Amino acid sequence: MAKDKAKAKAKVIVVTSGKGGVGKTTTSASFATGLARRGYKTVVIDFDVGLRNLDLIMGCERRVVFDFVNVIHNEARIQQALIKDKNLENLYVLAASQTRDKDALTQDGVERVLNELKNDFDFIICDSPAGIEKGAHLAMYFADEALIVTNPEVSSVRDSDRVLGLLASKTQKVESGQGRLKEHLVLTRYNPKRVEQGEMMSVDDVKEILSIELLGAIPESPAVLTSSNDGSPVINDQESDAGKAYDDLVARFLGEDRPHRFMNVEKKGLLAWLLGS
Repeated sequence: MAKDKAKAKAKVIVVTSGKGGVGKTTTSASFATGLARRGYKTVVIDFDVGLRNLDLIMGCERRVVFDFVNVIHNEARIQQALIKDKNLENLYVLAASQTRDKDALTQDGVERVLNELKNDFDFIICDSPAGIEKGAHLAMYFADEALIVTNPEVSSVRDSDRVLGLLASKTQKVESGQGRLKEHLVLTRYNPKRVEQGEMMSVDDVKEILSIELLGAIPESPAVLTSSNDGSPVINDQESDAGKAYDDLVARFLGEDRPHRFMNVEKKGLLAWLLGS
């Protein structure tokens, strides 16, 4: 879907979950990249102060001079801290600080930076840290929509349910009487074979517990780790199932009708059975 020529209001999207290690940063990087590839000017912000990872996945770690905290504390202008993607002219990264603690983020400072970014960008993606403390709260507080990232396992889904409770009560939108954020479910590391064997929760199981609509199921794939190590969001690897799944996810977010793939066990053809593969 191409970007409409008329300038729409900038949207702030938080990528969040209660549990660490579920794929939030991987999702943030691919989601932002997918939006930029479709013509939307997009910035992705790392809110994980002290544990900076987004710049590694985006392949720009050596280009970080100033960071999000520098901008909040007026130690640098936002134009100095934004890192332009080498491959996409309308994609930018705002890295987290590795040397400050989480108290370096302030609500007023975050609001000021987001308001400034809204003047130039179509989408602002907030990559939330794990947990439900200050950094995660600030990442979600000013959001318009949320991507809830979870793995198909009980503890991850339970933690995501806690985050949904916060999204329903602790955001600026809710507090000002504008209603709840629009919430989208992103199910990562999905393996339909393990679901079939009863080792993993199904999509329907997760949807029933969280009561939000599925935006995309990202299959387990070695391409995710390979892409991260290469400093390239996995959506750029369109030979991989995970890359294709993220591309579908972005398309659905923008209103395209894309069927969900990689959610069922592939049936072997006769030749595959004969060859024993």
